[in-house]
Amino acid sequence: MNFKSFNLHPHIESGITAFGYTEPTPIQIQAIPPILQKRDVMGQAQTGTGKTAAFVLPILQRLMDGPRKRIRALIIAPTRELAEQTHEAIGHLGRYTKLKSVTIYGGVNQNLQISKLRSGADIVVACPGRLIDLMDKGLIDLRRIEVLVLDEADRMFDMGFLPDIRNILKRLPVQRQTLLFAATMPDDVRDLAESVLRNPVTVQVGDGVPVSTVSHAIYPVDPHLKTSLLMKILGCTDTASVLVFTRTKDRATRLAKQMKRSGFLVTALQGDLPQNKRQEALDGFRSGKYQVLVATDIAARGIDVSKISHVINYDMPDTVDAYTHRIGRTGRAARTGDAFTFVTRPDRAFVWSIENVLGEKLERRILANFDYTIPAPAAGKGSGRLRPSGKRPGLTKVPKETPARNARSSSPASRPASGARRGRKDLSQFPFLTGSPQMKSRRSHGMR
Repeated sequence: MNFKSFNLHPHIESGITAFGYTEPTPIQIQAIPPILQKRDVMGQAQTGTGKTAAFVLPILQRLMDGPRKRIRALIIAPTRELAEQTHEAIGHLGRYTKLKSVTIYGGVNQNLQISKLRSGADIVVACPGRLIDLMDKGLIDLRRIEVLVLDEADRMFDMGFLPDIRNILKRLPVQRQTLLFAATMPDDVRDLAESVLRNPVTVQVGDGVPVSTVSHAIYPVDPHLKTSLLMKILGCTDTASVLVFTRTKDRATRLAKQMKRSGFLVTALQGDLPQNKRQEALDGFRSGKYQVLVATDIAARGIDVSKISHVINYDMPDTVDAYTHRIGRTGRAARTGDAFTFVTRPDRAFVWSIENVLGEKLERRILANFDYTIPAPAAGKGSGRLRPSGKRPGLTKVPKETPARNARSSSPASRPASGARRGRKDLSQFPFLTGSPQMKSRRSHGMR
């Protein structure tokens, strides 16, 4: 199947070709036809499967006819990064349509956004807070909205946006097409969908677990050795771009600074940064200026960097859904990827939860030539800090603890078995990870 089967406007087809799309993904195959028929749609698919184009293309098709320079489509996203990414996709796919998109979000001066709105826009991609602010001031006209998209709806619930979403919904035209997309569908999201969607078409691709192109492994470690272990792993592993997740903003900043002092090409991304710094970090990571991006869960959504080879959970995420979204940053577009998670004793039960979702036991790894016996420093002495080396770990020639993958294949079948890449298997120091409850079988549940 190709995109011509959707009978899109020639200008849209030209944008698809220029963007490099050749064949639609499963979520696009299932979602685009009912959206073109102006049906409400509730779509669920794993991250990295093409959800954005699944709603952008039919929106562009709908807006090709009718008045211009008035807001007819509204896309609500949970983060600035995702809003910008969607805006960029509209720009690429709709480059020959002359349809105009504007982003609305906080953290930047609103005057430029207001100016763009006044000059005329067909599509607005907005974060809830700034959108409500402009609505309250009468600075944005949404009376002619024909299509509403709630993108990453599950994340908006996680971030506490439900009251804002309900506030916005009450002020939009009742007669509209509503599309809701998410990577996971917790009960709260389904309840919202039932209240705002009219006789929706439900589209589901995959089973809500990380894509099969991702290999998972956990590294048991004491908390004070996490930083040293991270640097050791990066120093002896064949990597491209690496995304490291921390639980807090402060830890993301401190870890990035510490890694920079040790010679890594690294930057941080967290919510307290001004928007220009956030965009600079993301652009630098995409371009290869930075090899490592240390981020909070703000980066679990809205980052589309196709060459992320490794996701490393420096801190365990709060929920299994959050694990799914973090890991979804690698193994995208049929490429292979690795997910490493640092596990401390309090994380034991959470590891079992992840294994039950995946339906398989996560590989335990103990890194050879790493001293796990170093005692925790005295209070106030820091934790696991390394002295600056003046070298660039991970980019220099060092002995590999695991076979290097010098050429990453786009075919999952060509990746080596995970057992071929493991280090020492002596887990005697970490008895809390030597067993787990009986797991549900993904195979028996039709999940493979």
